[in-house]
Amino acid sequence: MRLASLLVSALALLSPGFALAQDFPVTLEHAWGETTIPAEPKRVVTWGWGNEDAVIALGIMPVGIPFKSYGGGEDGIQPWVEAALDAAPEKPLILPDASEPPFEQIAALEPDLILAVYSGITEEQYALLSGIAPTVAYSGDAWSTPWQDVTLTIGKALGKADEAEALVAETTAWLQFEFDKHPALRDVTFSSANDYDGSMAVYAPADARMKFLTDLGMTLDPSVAALAPNDGAFYYSLSYELFDDLEGDIFVTYFEEQSALDAWLDNSYAANHPPIANGGLAALVGTEYVAAVAPPTVLSLRWGFPTYLEILATAADATAVK
Repeated sequence: MRLASLLVSALALLSPGFALAQDFPVTLEHAWGETTIPAEPKRVVTWGWGNEDAVIALGIMPVGIPFKSYGGGEDGIQPWVEAALDAAPEKPLILPDASEPPFEQIAALEPDLILAVYSGITEEQYALLSGIAPTVAYSGDAWSTPWQDVTLTIGKALGKADEAEALVAETTAWLQFEFDKHPALRDVTFSSANDYDGSMAVYAPADARMKFLTDLGMTLDPSVAALAPNDGAFYYSLSYELFDDLEGDIFVTYFEEQSALDAWLDNSYAANHPPIANGGLAALVGTEYVAAVAPPTVLSLRWGFPTYLEILATAADATAVK
C-alpha cells in the first residue's frame, strides 16, 4: 500500500459507519503515572515527535500539532503529513516551535486528549498538560519509544486498538517484505553516529532509530553497547580519537545536505574510519528523508523507507564484495 492509499484509508475511517463500538474509560500507564480517558476523544492535540502521524493514520485529524522545524519546511509540516492535510476538511492549528509545550494555546483548543507518547515532556510539564486534558506521556525512556508502541498506545487512547494493531501488522509486513529483498543486510553489523559539538554522538542501543533497524533483522555491532555509559540515554559522546573503537561493517549517519557530508568526510578521522574506508558508508542525506526515518513513524515510513533501504543495501553490498 502506497502513502496515498494509506491516507485515503485513514480518512475513510472518519466515516461514522466505519467506526466500531469502543469501550471507555481507557486507562494507560506511562512514565509519569497513569491516565484515564473517560470517553472517545473528539479533539486531540499532539506534542513531541510523530504522535500526529499515528493519529492521522488512524483516521483522526488532530486540532493541534507541533511545528516541525526539522523536515517541515517553512510551514512546519512534514511532507507525509502535508498530504493528509491537503485532503482534510479542517486543518489543525500549528503550535509554535518551542522547547516546552505552549500551554495557553493548547488550552484554547479545548482538547479532550493530549498525546505525547513519543516525547521528552517532564513531570512538571505533564502535570500542567493534565490540568488541561487527559495526557498520555511516553513509556520507558524519553525519546525512545518505538514506532510500533507509539501507534499501539495511541490506538488504545483513541479507542482504535484493533485498527492500530492491524496498521502495525500491515506496515511491519511491508517493511519486512522490502527488507528481505536485500539479504546482505542480515550479514553485516552496523553502528550509527553523527558529528556533534566537537565529538561523535553515537546512537545507543536504546535509540528508536537503532531499534528500528534491529527489528528488521540488522545487527548492531557489540562495540556500540560496550562503549556506552550505563545511563539509559539514547546517545553518548565519543571523542574523535576513540572513533575507531566504534566498529561495524557499515556506518550509518544522517546529514541535512550533501555539502555538509562532503565537508565531514574531508576530516581524516571520518575518511579513515574503517567501515567508511571499506565502502560501508550509509549516509542518508536530506532533512526530509532523515526526518522520515530518524526516528520513523507509521506514516513517515511509507514516504521515506524506500530511499533509506536503498542506501543501507548499497553499503552492505559494497562491504560484502570486499
